[in-house]
Amino acid sequence: MVMSQLSGSIKGALARMSKAMVVDEKVLNDCVNEISRALLQADVRFETVRGVQASIKSTVNLQALADGTNKRRVIHRAVVAELRRMLDPGTGKPSFTPSKGRKPASVVMFVGLQGSGKTTTCVKYADYHRRTKGFSPALVCADTFRAGALDQLKQSAAKAGIPFYGSHTESDPVKVAVEGVDRFRNQEGCDLIVVDTSGRHRQEAALLEEMRQVAGATRPDLVVLVMDASIGQAAFEQAQAFRQSAPVGAVIVTKMDGHAKGGGALSAVAATKSPVIFVGTGEHIPDLEAFDAKSFVSRLLGLGDLSGFMDKIHDVIPGPADDNTSPYQILEELIKRGNFTLRDLRKLFRAVQSMGPLGQLVSMIPGGLISDKFNDKEGQAKMKRYMTMMDSMTDAELDGSSSPKLMNQSRINRVARGSGRPVREVVDMLEEHKRMAKMMTKLPNVKRPNDINHIANAIPQDLLNRFGGKFGLQKLIRQMGAQS
Repeated sequence: MVMSQLSGSIKGALARMSKAMVVDEKVLNDCVNEISRALLQADVRFETVRGVQASIKSTVNLQALADGTNKRRVIHRAVVAELRRMLDPGTGKPSFTPSKGRKPASVVMFVGLQGSGKTTTCVKYADYHRRTKGFSPALVCADTFRAGALDQLKQSAAKAGIPFYGSHTESDPVKVAVEGVDRFRNQEGCDLIVVDTSGRHRQEAALLEEMRQVAGATRPDLVVLVMDASIGQAAFEQAQAFRQSAPVGAVIVTKMDGHAKGGGALSAVAATKSPVIFVGTGEHIPDLEAFDAKSFVSRLLGLGDLSGFMDKIHDVIPGPADDNTSPYQILEELIKRGNFTLRDLRKLFRAVQSMGPLGQLVSMIPGGLISDKFNDKEGQAKMKRYMTMMDSMTDAELDGSSSPKLMNQSRINRVARGSGRPVREVVDMLEEHKRMAKMMTKLPNVKRPNDINHIANAIPQDLLNRFGGKFGLQKLIRQMGAQS
């Protein structure tokens, strides 16, 4: 997942705290210090880490807690709250949010340094609003400084099916921007115009002056600053410099999929009180996620982001070719039904695979339903091999509720031969199905919120902790529509 090293370090610190026989000041200090080191290694600013450390210690007063209070849970909640506050200082929403069908069309101007992924992000932003919100966007290339900028935008826009405007002959970015905005403002049906501007290798006066001229001529409703996650805590100075020179109303942090400094960039931007609205999580056009500090921290700590997972399935992915049911409905039905067959496993794998970079998705699923071993590229290949093996199985083997019992050695050998895979891999696939089927059965027959105590008591403590405790489990059940 995004920032897996930071995630692993923080989860490890919390796990060691939870396993301590007695939770005292030493255990608390060790946990907080370990989390602080993990944040510093992720390039979070020292001032921010020091604030997080002090706030957790002031919030968790072990001496003042009443007898019988779950100290581990108090510490865990304090850590979660501080991480969320670190990424969202409460600055609220961006200064402007586009409205579907608005006349005249909303104009959003993108600014940033060269190499930050600004042009690609323009296309992602336009595509996101078209795909998930029903907008009719258009793109304008006002970057006349970088050779190839127009061709790059043209190719990406064509791939996304979004109209664009640019000029190979006009060198004045202000004139190109005005012509493009005017053209699409008068075009029937267009309600969102995204303007890509020039970048530089550093914050030159020429860049900032050009940015002010384009903004003055096009009068954008929102100015979005695009920042590369790899710059880490240097994002603080960069975000401040741009905000002082232009009315930046929102920030998008790119390349979050490949840099350990992503936490540093996000926290640095938050320290400038600039709202982060999206994060770029991959190279493909759909790899843009709306940023929410609460969901981000939940995924970081392995608690999952079920609502984000469901939204991504529901908004982006059509149903499997051999089934009219959407993956959203598949997963919802599986948790309600509790009877998890090998065919269900294949459907779920197909749904997850069709949604893009797997690392983004596995971390959204609470409780470790899909194992961490599917996070990386090798894990994706393993998932494909599992699906190939299931394609070699009979209907009885795929649909039987007692499929593991049906799968004797003779059948395993036959599936291995049919799929061209070793016998041990078939056994591994059956073990993975058994593990997931066991987890699925933890949430059946939940008819009322009052049943939560019974369900919580039936779940192992470590699994309950991964759900976010009893309250997290109750929230999950509500989200899945498991109430009557």
